[in-house]
Amino acid sequence: MRVFYWVLGTPRLSKIWQPTDTDISPCLPISPSPRPHLLPTPHFPIDTVERWFLAEAMQLDLMTIPLSSLPLLASTTETADGSLVLASVLLSLVVIYFASKLGGELSNRVGLPPVLGELVGGVVFGVSALHLLVFPGENVDASSSLIMQFLEFSDGLTPEAANGVFQAQSEVISVLAEIGVIILLFEIGLESNLKDLMAVGLQAVVVACIGVAVPFAAGTAGLMIFFGISAVPAIFAGAALTATSIGITSRVLSELGRLNSKEGQIILGAAVIDDILGIIVLAVVASLAKDGVVDVSKVVYLIIAATGFLVGAIALGSIFSKSFIAVVERLKTRGDLILPAFIFAFVMAYIAAAIHLEAILGSFAAGLVLDENDKRNELQQQVIPIADMLVPVFFVTVGARTDLSVLNPAIPANREGLVMAIFLVAIAIIGKVVTGLGVFGQGKINRLAIGVGMIPRGEVGLVFLGIGSSTGALSKPLEAAIIMMVIFTTFLAPPLLRFVFPDPDIEPVSLITDKPALED
Repeated sequence: MRVFYWVLGTPRLSKIWQPTDTDISPCLPISPSPRPHLLPTPHFPIDTVERWFLAEAMQLDLMTIPLSSLPLLASTTETADGSLVLASVLLSLVVIYFASKLGGELSNRVGLPPVLGELVGGVVFGVSALHLLVFPGENVDASSSLIMQFLEFSDGLTPEAANGVFQAQSEVISVLAEIGVIILLFEIGLESNLKDLMAVGLQAVVVACIGVAVPFAAGTAGLMIFFGISAVPAIFAGAALTATSIGITSRVLSELGRLNSKEGQIILGAAVIDDILGIIVLAVVASLAKDGVVDVSKVVYLIIAATGFLVGAIALGSIFSKSFIAVVERLKTRGDLILPAFIFAFVMAYIAAAIHLEAILGSFAAGLVLDENDKRNELQQQVIPIADMLVPVFFVTVGARTDLSVLNPAIPANREGLVMAIFLVAIAIIGKVVTGLGVFGQGKINRLAIGVGMIPRGEVGLVFLGIGSSTGALSKPLEAAIIMMVIFTTFLAPPLLRFVFPDPDIEPVSLITDKPALED
C-alpha cells in the first residue's frame, strides 16, 4: 500500500484520481507524506487501488519505473539479480573448465605442460578471440561477452541490468581465481623438499641468484630505457622474468635420462630456489604496485619482511609440524587432514597480507612448513583434486584477460608492443643461459645445459602476470608481451634441452656437494 500511495501522491496522479467516499474504508492505514502536494491520508481498499494503478500505469508509462526503486518489489528484483549472477558464474565456469581441459589435453599430446594449454585456452576463449570469457575493463562491458548477450536475450535484461550482472559475475570469478592461486602456491610449497635443496648446496644457490638477478635487472632497465615504461610496471615485468618452471625441465631431463646427473641436480635445485626468490620478489613488487610509486624505505622493509617471514616460517616448521600431526590424529570426522591444512594455509596467507605482503607468500610458506611431516604424501594427494578444481580458474582467466590483438603488427600503434615482446623473450633466454657460468669447482660439466634448463617459465611466471594484471600495474601491450614470453620460453626449452644433451647414455651419479669433483 505504501508503494501505491507514493505513486498516487505524485502531482500528476493526484489530479487524475481523487478518492470518493465509497473508496474510503477503515483498511490499512497509510502514513502521510511530508510533501505538501500529496493527498491526505485516506484508507484505500487494496483491490480498488490495485485495479486503478494497473489501468493508469499503462496510460502513463509508469511501467518504465525500475522495479528495484519500489520498496515492496525491491526484494524480488534482488533475488532475480542474484539468480542471474549465479547463472552467469556457472556458465563462465563451464567455459573455463572446457577451455582448461581442451587446452591441457592438446598441450599434453604434443609433449608440453598442461598449464600452457590452459593459458592458451584462456586466450582463445577470452577477449583475444571468442569473447566467451571477458572481464570489465577499458572499452569492455557486458555487450563484449557472449555469455551476457545470451542472458540478455534469454532473460530480457536491459543493458544496465546486464552490466550489473556482468560486474558481479566477474568479481566472483576473480575471487575464485585468487583462491586458486593461493592453493597453487600451497601445493608448490608442499612439493618443495628443503632437505634435497640443502644437499645440492651452494652450487644451486649461486645459479638461482644469477637466474633471478640478471633477467630482473636487464628486463627492468631495458623497459625503462628503451621503451619509456615507468618504474613500477617495468619492475613488475622484470620480476616476471625471474621464475623458472621446474615441471617442464624435470620432465625433459627424465626423458633424457639426465635427471640424476650433476647438471640435472643443479638445475632442479636452482629452479626451486629460483621460485622461492621469485615469490619474495613478487611479494615486494606487488606491494609497490598498490602504491604506484617506488619508495626506497618501503622496498627495504618489504624485502626484510618477506625474507624474514619465509625464513621464520621454515625455522618454526619442525615444531609446528609435530603439533599439527598431534591435532590431526585426534580428529575422527571427514576432512581430518585437509581442512586443518587449509586453515593453516589461509591463516598464513592472511598474516602475509596483513603485513603488506602477498597472500600467496603465506600459503607457500605454509606448504614448506607442512612438507616436514609424516603425512606429507597423504596431504599432497588430498590437495590435488581441490587444486584441479580451482587452479585452472586462475590460469584460464589469466589468458582470457590478455588481449593479444595489441601485438598485431598490421596496426602501426601496436608495433612497439610487438618489439617489447621480442625484447622480453630475448632477455628471458639470455638471462637464464648465463646462469651456467655460476657453476664452479666442477670438472667436466655442461654449463650450457644448466643455463638452457633454467629457461622455461611456468606457473610462478603466470602468477606474476595474473597479479600484475589484477592490480592494474601492467598496460595491455605489456601484459601481452609477458604472456608471449611465457609461451615462447615454454615452447623453446624442450627442444633446446634435447639439443644440448646430445648423448643420453650417461651414468647417473649421487647428489653432489659443494666439494670439487675429483680429477682422474
